[in-house]
Amino acid sequence: MSPVILDSNQIESPTTMPNPEDLIETLPARTRALREEVAKAIVGQERVVEDVLLGLYCGEHVLLTGVPGLAKTLLIRSLAEALDLDFKRIQFTPDLMPADITGTEIIQDDPVKGTRALKFMPGPVFTNLLLADEINRTPPKTQAAMLQTMQEREVTAGRETMPLPKPFHVFATQNPIEMEGTYQLPEAATDRFMLSVMIHYPEPSQEVDMVRRTTGTVRPALEKVMNADDLLAIQQLVRAVPVSDEVIRFAVDLVGSTRPDAAGATEQVKRFVRWGAGPRASQYLILGAKGRAAMIGKPCADVEDVRSVALLVLRHRILTNFKARSEGMDADRLLDGLVKAARI
Repeated sequence: MSPVILDSNQIESPTTMPNPEDLIETLPARTRALREEVAKAIVGQERVVEDVLLGLYCGEHVLLTGVPGLAKTLLIRSLAEALDLDFKRIQFTPDLMPADITGTEIIQDDPVKGTRALKFMPGPVFTNLLLADEINRTPPKTQAAMLQTMQEREVTAGRETMPLPKPFHVFATQNPIEMEGTYQLPEAATDRFMLSVMIHYPEPSQEVDMVRRTTGTVRPALEKVMNADDLLAIQQLVRAVPVSDEVIRFAVDLVGSTRPDAAGATEQVKRFVRWGAGPRASQYLILGAKGRAAMIGKPCADVEDVRSVALLVLRHRILTNFKARSEGMDADRLLDGLVKAARI
C-alpha cells in the first residue's frame, strides 16, 4: 500500500512572510484578540472556537457535530468577519447536484459579435470559508463532488481548471440525532476532515446571556483582527514548528493502539473496535500538535500537545462494532483510556 501524503502545496505563501520568531511570539495575543472578537457574537463555546481555530491554523477542514440551534453557522460567519474572509453556506438536501456546489457552464449571447459562447458561473465553493450544512443529507454523488473539491482545492469545468481562493476551508455539519433520510458519510470521506468537533448545549447561565443578546435590536459589529495573508502566514508557521522523532513515534504508537489487529492491542480495542485509525491520523496528530503549540507560543510541539488534539483527530477515524454500541462504549470513551495509557 502506498503511503498517505498530505498535500503540502495546499498552503500558499502569503504576499509578505513575517519573521517566524516575531509571529510565534505574537500569535497567542492575536489568537486571544480573535477569540474575544468572536465572543461578541458567540456566547460560551470557548473550546469549540479554539478547536475551529486550530483547524484554520493548520490549513485543514473541520467536521462539526451538534444538534440544530447551537450557532454553528454564526460561528463560522463570525470568524470570516473577524478574519476579513469571504463566507458562503450550502444547505445540503437530497436533490442537491454537484453543479450546485462547484458551478456550471451557461450559454451566453454576445450582442456585439452576434455569437454565443460558454461561460462558467462559479458555485458557492469559490469562497474562503464554506459551511457545508448537514452534508449527510445529500446523495453520495454530490458528497463526492464536495470531497473532491476539498482535496484538490480546484474545480474543473469543460477543459478549464480553476483554483479555489486561498485560503479555502470547509466546515461540514452533521445532526447526530435526526438520521432518517440521511446518507452517512463513508469512512474514506470523514478521513478527509482533519478534526471532528463536538458541539454541546451551553450552560444555563450562558443560555440566559445568549437569549438576552439575540432578542434585542442590535447585532454586534465585529472588527477585523486578521486577514487572508495573516492566516496564510500562520499556516506556514505551523508547518515549520519543530517536533522530535520521539514525539512523532508517540503519535504513531497512539494511532497504532486503535487497531484491533495490531500487536499489543488492548482487550477493549479487540472487543469493541472494528477498524482503527489509518496513517493520515498520525500525520494530523503531529500537524495538530504543531498548531496547538503555535497557538500558545511554544517553540516546539511535545507529547502533551499530541494528547490535547487526540480526540479531535481520532474520534471520527475509529469504527466501533455493534457490541460497543450495545454496551454504551463510544469512540470518545475508548480513546480517553488509550490517550491516558499512552507512554513514550
